[in-house]
Amino acid sequence: MTEDTWQRVRNELQQTVGKHNFTNWIAPLEFVELADGVASFQVPTSFIGNWVSRNFGEQIQQMLRHSGSDVHRVEFSVQKKRPTAKSTEASVDDTAQPNVAPSPSTKPVTDLPGAPLDSRFTFENFVVGKPNELAHAAARRVAEGGPVSFNPLFLYGGVGLGKTHLMHAIAHELQTNRPDLNVVYLSAEQFMYRFVQALRDKKMMDFKELFRSVDILMVDDVQFIAGKGSTQEEFFHTFNALVDQNKQIIISADRAPGEIKDLEERIKSRLQCGLVVDLHPTDYELRLGILQQKVEQYKKQDSSLSLVPGVLEFLAHRISTNVRVLEGALTRLFAFASLVGREITLELAQDCLADILRSSDRKITIEEIQRKVSEHYNIRLSEMIGPRRVRTIARPRQVAMYLAKQLTSRSLPEIGRRFGGRDHTTVMHGVKKIEELRSTNNQMDEDLELLRRSLEA
Repeated sequence: MTEDTWQRVRNELQQTVGKHNFTNWIAPLEFVELADGVASFQVPTSFIGNWVSRNFGEQIQQMLRHSGSDVHRVEFSVQKKRPTAKSTEASVDDTAQPNVAPSPSTKPVTDLPGAPLDSRFTFENFVVGKPNELAHAAARRVAEGGPVSFNPLFLYGGVGLGKTHLMHAIAHELQTNRPDLNVVYLSAEQFMYRFVQALRDKKMMDFKELFRSVDILMVDDVQFIAGKGSTQEEFFHTFNALVDQNKQIIISADRAPGEIKDLEERIKSRLQCGLVVDLHPTDYELRLGILQQKVEQYKKQDSSLSLVPGVLEFLAHRISTNVRVLEGALTRLFAFASLVGREITLELAQDCLADILRSSDRKITIEEIQRKVSEHYNIRLSEMIGPRRVRTIARPRQVAMYLAKQLTSRSLPEIGRRFGGRDHTTVMHGVKKIEELRSTNNQMDEDLELLRRSLEA
């Protein structure tokens, strides 16, 4: 076998494996010799040698034999470089050994710059409730580091619902219980930064080796790469390479894959092929549980802190959109009480957190009210805004109008328009009727209170 023979086989491979595979995996190969039926090649890194041997080794062997060469095996050796005494340039080590897959070793989580692991974000500190129960269970499963059961695991939800907490918790768990695994955790922004840096420094092979030789890849806030063509391209190929090797991928985003604008359709499709889990907005019970856990942690640091009953319930009720804001409010409250040496009362909480409470007041919509009232009275939403005036429909409609007047800042004409284009005088009549019933009918008063609490939760 000659160098010309290898060049002919290279040209055939370019036609059969495709431009991308050829550029990444075949082009770096350098033919060394054919001896005793073994075709030897040099490769820049062990990763490339392992990959080519696993994915193209048999194909290369067959094509060499078809070209007339007596080849029974192909072998890849890594070019090892060493500094010389006379020059700063490296020379090729002639004693390079045949390439073999590396044996498992103790490997910490690859904690890349810009993506440090937070020691507070562990499974032990994660409060589980109905809104996040499935996400927590799925995260626990992949944190075991066992056989891949769903790939990727895609966690999504709004700000402060626990996505990053779960990502860090998985990494911490793997670091403790499966130190033999090579785990890479980083943000999508950091992935893009490293990709651009590798392009600039002409070190794409190093980049590919880092991200395609991991056992578990964790990417936070993947929506960041949307609209960035080259980064999406490389992410797609990295994703495919790891899935083909049955390596676990865990990804988080602020919305479902199909709702990420400017994300390539092929990436959306890939992300949806695993387990996609939504972290729902927290409910009252979960928020209260989070606060109670925080109080226990604070009391370990300062046993003199004292809360009167009802403060945590008040905060869990009023700050409902964001757990980070909720925890920050409690931190401020404890800091203030500790500095001034006062007991934490409801009045102190209202004064100390006035700005947070104002900004956290959730805006209730007329549509939400109509839906809740329809569900409560077991009527269709279309009947709520329709023309029918039978009492079983008209009374719930008046309740919804009353709540819209009490819980929103909409004017009476605007409320009327949302109820099938009714006149504002109809809304006034409905509101007045419910006010009268509330003062004389205990059941109506209970219904209104129940609906109000449900809407404000």
